[in-house]
Amino acid sequence: MTQLALTAELVEYMEGGVSLLVGSRNAELRPACARAFGVEIEAASGTATLFLPAAGAQLTLSNLRENGLIALTFSRPIDHRSLQVKGRVVSITEANERQQRVQERYFSLFCEGLRYSGMRESLLRRIRYSPSWAVCFRIESMFDQTPGPGAGRVAKEAF
Repeated sequence: MTQLALTAELVEYMEGGVSLLVGSRNAELRPACARAFGVEIEAASGTATLFLPAAGAQLTLSNLRENGLIALTFSRPIDHRSLQVKGRVVSITEANERQQRVQERYFSLFCEGLRYSGMRESLLRRIRYSPSWAVCFRIESMFDQTPGPGAGRVAKEAF
């Protein structure tokens, strides 16, 4: 497998409050999707830890526990810059106190972008992302998903 270049610029984008959607599937190939609230990228090891809320992500968590296959899409609403990574789950644990602070930072950045896009503050205050599960996975592939002629191409480095 080609080593993925998780550059500082790419990690900043991935951890920077972009929309995070987790894809999974069950044994019958039925897909499930859940919104993640925060991610930590460990560039040196090629792993990511995302945070799924306990409420609303049960089917996705069940699929991840069953087969370990995961897809995570990052998308910035303001310009639609999008990236998808795929991999295999390493562990699923309850999010700890430090990870909850990571989620709080993420949520603040995520809401900032949504407010800029016109989302009302009263709607943002309804979002509940804690308690949550920390899903660590090894990134095996990356794909540029930004709309345009390059969409779907394998991304080996920042796009």
